[in-house]
Amino acid sequence: MPSSTGPSIDTISEGGRVTQVGEGQEADEAAPSVMTFGAPAVGEILAERYELAEHINDDSAGRQVWRGVDVILRRPVAVVLRYPGGDSAKEMLQAAVAASRVIHPNLVGVYDAIDEEDRAYVVREWVDGHSLRELVADGVLDPARATSIAHAVSGAISAIHATGMVHGNLHPGTVMVGDDGRVVLADARTDGADTPETDVRAVGGILYYALTGHWPHTEASLTAGSTRRSRSPLPDAVRDASGTIAAPRQVRAGVPAYLDDLTMDLLDSQLAVPSSDVLAAELGRLDAAAEEHYLDSGPLRFTSGDDGGPDLPTPGNRKMLIGIAALLVIALVGLSLGINALVGNGDSTDGQAGPTPSTGTSTQPAVAGDPEPPAATPRKVNLKGNQVRVIDPDGTRSELDDVEKAVDGDSNEGWETESYRGGSKFGNAKSGMGILINLGEPREVTSVQVVFSDPGVSAELRWGTKDFPASASGDRALVAAYTNRIGNPFEKTENTNVLFNQFVPPGQKYQYLMLWITDLPETESSGRYKIGVQEITVQSR
Repeated sequence: MPSSTGPSIDTISEGGRVTQVGEGQEADEAAPSVMTFGAPAVGEILAERYELAEHINDDSAGRQVWRGVDVILRRPVAVVLRYPGGDSAKEMLQAAVAASRVIHPNLVGVYDAIDEEDRAYVVREWVDGHSLRELVADGVLDPARATSIAHAVSGAISAIHATGMVHGNLHPGTVMVGDDGRVVLADARTDGADTPETDVRAVGGILYYALTGHWPHTEASLTAGSTRRSRSPLPDAVRDASGTIAAPRQVRAGVPAYLDDLTMDLLDSQLAVPSSDVLAAELGRLDAAAEEHYLDSGPLRFTSGDDGGPDLPTPGNRKMLIGIAALLVIALVGLSLGINALVGNGDSTDGQAGPTPSTGTSTQPAVAGDPEPPAATPRKVNLKGNQVRVIDPDGTRSELDDVEKAVDGDSNEGWETESYRGGSKFGNAKSGMGILINLGEPREVTSVQVVFSDPGVSAELRWGTKDFPASASGDRALVAAYTNRIGNPFEKTENTNVLFNQFVPPGQKYQYLMLWITDLPETESSGRYKIGVQEITVQSR
């Protein structure tokens, strides 16, 4: 079989030495040794190239894992063997071929995949380091390091998703941190039920585990419409009596609010998750904020960009930086005042002193290289009933009432459409309906959260620059003018809680937003379709 790239490698620790595990979900704590007639031996050379140096262990699927040497390139390799080969090894080799499409610095490299019928093996990069599971066993990570690791993992996941595949096996045992600081993701092994959302939620699980030492089995392992739990022996998340997980900040001190919120949002099945590339960009922003010495990384912005940076400054370093900055400010103000006084005394023609700066006015020049101040914390926009109205360009305008209930702060009541027959697209009678939101003034919007009465609705968020008369013709003109979308549309939502938070470009201000609904869910009465908008919450700076 021609060589190809395969899935990556997991690690466990054995007697203090880092060892590498093959394609099982996770290594068993005491996997039995598998010895078969004709088993490979130390010193044997496979494919006239890969010398077996040491039998490391057997993974949970019964594959042997060896440390080897590529005798041509003289580099260490990991060799995962299965025998016999042929049909019994087809899944392993097919996974290697599929994974060969993805090349990324945060994915373990795969060098060869060979089927000799009597046995098959995949040759991969050997990584000296520790799994995240091992690292956290020695103590939870500081928020900066947890962010950096999650950034690397989300970048690898994004690269996998770009090829149309999913990882499907993301947990603390498949995240490795090399001795050189490199973070790599191992052991992609989807079972067909996994989706990109599964991987993104698992990144939230990685953050939760790194920060708390607990793995949220259910929340980090859910597939669409499933309650599957991972098979990992890791301790479950901290939960209250109702089974709700505690936030990282409730488990340990020192977790920044923005990181706590991001982790919990990713694990909340009621919230839609961002795509993996958007998540990687946001984690990259938070990771890079350390290099610029931000005292607060600011609110979450799911935007473009994915280059990360080194660890955030420690509290001690931050105090030192603040102290140095304060001394510089004092020195610069004093210098500025002295220069003003000298200039005033030297240039005055009437013997009077020069002008004195008014109280509260700074004469301090800008210091090159100073970081920009952190963005303001997002706050809820207090919308009133007269700031929203129903948009119905193709209807009889009999569904305009009660829209104020969609912004009254009570999700138990809201505005709803009529019940339609003949199809989910408003009975094929109209292209859609919506709600126009007037924020009163241009605002830098960070998110719009919509709570629907039922899942299964298709909707998108649009924006425009002005309102139109509240009439059928005015509504048609408004829909025609509002062609710019914010974020991605939601198709047949799996949850009732939808979060639009992909505003591009960051910093742009909006006054008019339009929630546009194009597809209705079927109600309990078969053949009827309707939806209610229970609550709309807008956050802005």
